[in-house]
Amino acid sequence: MKFDLLQKDPQTKARAGKLTTDHGVIETPIFMPVGTVASVKGVHQRELREEINPDIILGNTYHLYLRPRTEILEKAGGLHKFMGWDRNILTDSGGYQVYSLSANRKIKEEGVKFKSHIDGSYHFFTPENVMEIQRTIGADIIMAFDECTPYPCDYRYAQRSMHMTHRWLDRCISHLDKLPFKYGYEQAFFPIVQGSTYKDLRQQSAEYIANSQQVGNAIGGLSVGEPAEEMYAMTEVVTAILPEDKPRYLMGVGTPINILENIALGIDMFDCVMPTRNARNGMLFTAYGTINIKNRKWADDFSILDENGTTFVDREYTKAYLRHLFVADEYLGKQIATIHNLGFYMWLVREARKHILAGDFREWKEKMVRQMNNRL
Repeated sequence: MKFDLLQKDPQTKARAGKLTTDHGVIETPIFMPVGTVASVKGVHQRELREEINPDIILGNTYHLYLRPRTEILEKAGGLHKFMGWDRNILTDSGGYQVYSLSANRKIKEEGVKFKSHIDGSYHFFTPENVMEIQRTIGADIIMAFDECTPYPCDYRYAQRSMHMTHRWLDRCISHLDKLPFKYGYEQAFFPIVQGSTYKDLRQQSAEYIANSQQVGNAIGGLSVGEPAEEMYAMTEVVTAILPEDKPRYLMGVGTPINILENIALGIDMFDCVMPTRNARNGMLFTAYGTINIKNRKWADDFSILDENGTTFVDREYTKAYLRHLFVADEYLGKQIATIHNLGFYMWLVREARKHILAGDFREWKEKMVRQMNNRL
């Protein structure tokens, strides 16, 4: 993997870059649609490619390990071939999913024992076998196995957890060195900064991660319930330490406003279930604010879905029609809303990139934050 830093914004820490892997170029800043189980929920790969058009999507190690299982993915020739996707894929390591299973998992130094949410069977993740699983899944970018701490989190717990995440990182790196690439292309490996919302821990962790000298770096353990101001404060602390010449990935973030504010702090890569999950509940994101399409006010609004939209659904369907689909509980409504939201997120990061390259990102960002903060 190669990363070229093309432009820095003069008034913020925003950056425009280009990340190149064996599956193509990723222009940053970028948003990665979440394809948890080898599928971006409700969207065909053709629509994903031709309408939403992301350079990279995300898959989930925990879910793919349980279903369809790594032996099936290996027989298929890896996740790209299995799901019919010829562009980039990133897999997270399962640390976040294991964190969210707090009632059904036990963390110790060796790894994490957890109970499957599907059939109740027990499994054990270690830094070593998670690297093997991700090799077999075959994503272009793979993540270190870490512990994602909850919010709020006791300082001593956060400190112990962070040091264990660092020890796990060393084990990941050591084991990866012994594992050959599969399927004829390389994988890039990103370690993850932890430390909850404690500035000194975030600094320590960022330094440890930077010193591991991997090709890219990630920030985890944010967007887990803390106020947005704390997320921004921790991101600022970490980006001041992580090397400038490597991509920075803020995991699990976030709202359109969160994304723009974190781009301004020097983040290059994002993922979040919000555009797809909120779409299935009838919430549409637009450049002028959010729409709850289930509200009665849209019942006789025959204007197109989004005049500024970039996908076919924005032009071909009206607000009244989409509201009708939701009220009638017709699945097509969820699909239309999902394509719209993902299209909007992709437009937002690409527009941010244009303004970084043009040198007027800050003014544009401030205008967009004001606009998007409305309920329509």
